[in-house]
Amino acid sequence: MGAETLAERYARLAGEDVRHRRVDVALRTLDIAISGFFLALFVPLAVVIALAIRLGSGSPVLYRGPRVGRYGEVFEMMKFRTLTADAETRLGPYWGAELDRRTGSEVTGLGRWLRASQLDEVPQLWNVLRGNMSIVGPRPIRPAFFEELCREIPQYWQRLVVRPGLTGFAQTRMGREPSWAEKLAHDLEYVADRSVWLYLHVVGATIMRVARQSGAAVWGLLTHRTA
Repeated sequence: MGAETLAERYARLAGEDVRHRRVDVALRTLDIAISGFFLALFVPLAVVIALAIRLGSGSPVLYRGPRVGRYGEVFEMMKFRTLTADAETRLGPYWGAELDRRTGSEVTGLGRWLRASQLDEVPQLWNVLRGNMSIVGPRPIRPAFFEELCREIPQYWQRLVVRPGLTGFAQTRMGREPSWAEKLAHDLEYVADRSVWLYLHVVGATIMRVARQSGAAVWGLLTHRTA
């Protein structure tokens, strides 16, 4: 049996540090209710998006990528594909600012709008319904990135105590620019203080943010076409 990796060690610590709370049952109930409702609501739109991706840039329609979940369990996260074919192969070695820079040239025209409106993340509602994710929690991260961040930030494993989220406390307070350590501070604040009120507060703030971004994305698309 091989030596325990850093990621495996931190996943074990997260499992050992479990503090079951009564509120977690309530939050899981909310996850099921909200994800089920919005999945049903978005079915017609999801079909249209899937057809547009298929006709515009071929298959696959969905991106499926490994992410580190609760207690270190790796699951397959789904999104509508927004990048060109085989982009993952080309982008695989990079992360952080360099990954962001290189990703820009790989985004399709439709993918750019899906990202701006955050409609690319609709399939993650299925991850929530299945129990891989929560509506609210730290954003899921790739296994390789998790390993690197554990080396840089020893407390990083503590985010594994809860399911990763479709949205998170950090995302309602800041953009992509702050450091991983700053984002982690907000994630751990949510882990420590999680409650039905805080969950609903993050959901409400996210809906407002997505509505603004979607409106801006639609306006940008219309003005671009009429320019």
